Amino acid sequence: MDTLSYKTISANKTTVNKEWVIVDATDQVLGRLGSKVAKLLRGKYKPNFTPHVDCGDNVIVINADKVKLTGNKWNGRVYLSYTGYPGGQREITPAKLLAKPNGADRLLRRVVKGMLPKTKLGAKILNNLYIYDGSEHKHQAQEPKLIDINALN
Repeated sequence: MDTLSYKTISANKTTVNKEWVIVDATDQVLGRLGSKVAKLLRGKYKPNFTPHVDCGDNVIVINADKVKLTGNKWNGRVYLSYTGYPGGQREITPAKLLAKPNGADRLLRRVVKGMLPKTKLGAKILNNLYIYDGSEHKHQAQEPKLIDINALN
């Protein structure tokens, strides 16, 4: 048979094209921002997406302390954690978490982590997320490009 052959291209860690992007979280809804950041980290917006390879971008989130929640979720939503000891179930609201040191980082990282695969690859991908409270970050050397998170679907 002498026809054209369309082969599926599977990316690997040598052929993947990782970029650095900046996302501004000012007045963004937390869950919608988290899902789009998770898709960027995973690489789902790229045409050569491969599920078992880290082919996503390195994402820098600035102004993470200016994120918003709709409704009464600041005090109504409860995040649970367990210490491992009897009676060690702890609960915290997003408002209390944001008030702690590095609260915005911990809040956004928790949201994005829940939207990534619960595997070794998901844990590795989460290391490509950099969250800062203000508009300053320390990654100028990587020449990141600012993207409009609302333009992504």
